[in-house]
Amino acid sequence: MTTFGTRLQSALREFGPLCVGIDPHPGLLRAWGLAENAEGLETFAEICVEAFDGRVALVKPQVAFFETYGSAGLAVLERTIEVLRASGTLVLADAKRGDIGSTMDAYAHAWLGDGPLGSDAVTVSPYLGFGSLDPALSLAEANGRGVFVLAATSNPEGAQLQRITAADGRTIAQTMVDEAAARNAGSAFGSVGVVVGATLTEAPDLSELNGPVLMPGVGAQGGGADSIRALLPADGLRYAVPNVSREVLAAGPSVTALCERTAQLQEEFAFLQN
Repeated sequence: MTTFGTRLQSALREFGPLCVGIDPHPGLLRAWGLAENAEGLETFAEICVEAFDGRVALVKPQVAFFETYGSAGLAVLERTIEVLRASGTLVLADAKRGDIGSTMDAYAHAWLGDGPLGSDAVTVSPYLGFGSLDPALSLAEANGRGVFVLAATSNPEGAQLQRITAADGRTIAQTMVDEAAARNAGSAFGSVGVVVGATLTEAPDLSELNGPVLMPGVGAQGGGADSIRALLPADGLRYAVPNVSREVLAAGPSVTALCERTAQLQEEFAFLQN
């Protein structure tokens, strides 16, 4: 079985280091001339699939915007995941799940299993303790999937918890990175990634991670190539996966315009794979 880390590394080399989001929030639906209902959601998702499928390394549907429409919205998400994965495009479900015991196990099977929502990777929150993620980490390893652990997020409120210094002198964010690194030990390229905001002024030490660093906050939130260069050491740039959503989606609903904006950003971040 090929690991998610290996598949992602191959995709990054082929398409460049970009993760593009599918974020059908109400403002974008209106901007695209679509109804704020499941039908509008489906049209939005279909346009995104046409624009991004086979053109980017990683596509990240924001689960909450599909859940808003209940079972009809989840059905759209299921079809979106199915089409992308069937063609070989890697899908990261941005679900940010975090719980304990059997509940975490159920979340893991929903997003990393073989059911209708099964994706190549999922975002998870470790703030019930990193060990609470074990069901997801174990299933991801067994199924050749990946997990992206929230570590140092770009929202200002995150610092209230993530920058606390523990008794061992590490920040909470650093502890999460180190725990992820331990899961990647011995891999050519690990399948346990972390989330580090591109808008931060200081990042945890990522030198031992040996896995992908998803970096949201690019574009509308102010992050970009320069901020990533400033945030990561030179030898860590190759692990960066900038996440763009509104910066690309604002070009819609034209598929051509979406493709052109994606290509521009791929060129802008090409230095990360050099």
